[in-house]
Amino acid sequence: MDLRAYYQKVRETAAGYREKDMVIVSRATGDGGKPGVFTEVPKEVAATMVVEGTAQPASVDEAAAFRQVRADEKQRVERELAAAKMPLSVVTTAELSRLLGSRNQE
Repeated sequence: MDLRAYYQKVRETAAGYREKDMVIVSRATGDGGKPGVFTEVPKEVAATMVVEGTAQPASVDEAAAFRQVRADEKQRVERELAAAKMPLSVVTTAELSRLLGSRNQE
C-alpha cells in the first residue's frame, strides 16, 4: 500500500466535505462491522472511513433525520435531568395538617 497515495486520497475526500461534522452510515465489513449504523464524526474521520470502505456519507435527508432524532433525545434527557433536580420535601401527616390548618385560617 502506498501511504502517500492513501493519505492524499483521505485529504482530498475530507476537502470535498462542506460540513465540519459528517453523518456517516456504516457498511458491512469482513471483520464483523454492522451495516446501517448512523453516527456523526469529524469530516477527517469520515473521510478515512470512506476511503477504507467501512462507511459511506449519509444522504442529506438521512443526516437531517439522524440529527433530529439526536436533538429530540437530548431534549428528553435534559427534561429528565431537570425533573430529577426538582426539590422535594417530605412532610409528615401532622405537619401537613398543621400547614393546611394555618392556611384555612387565613
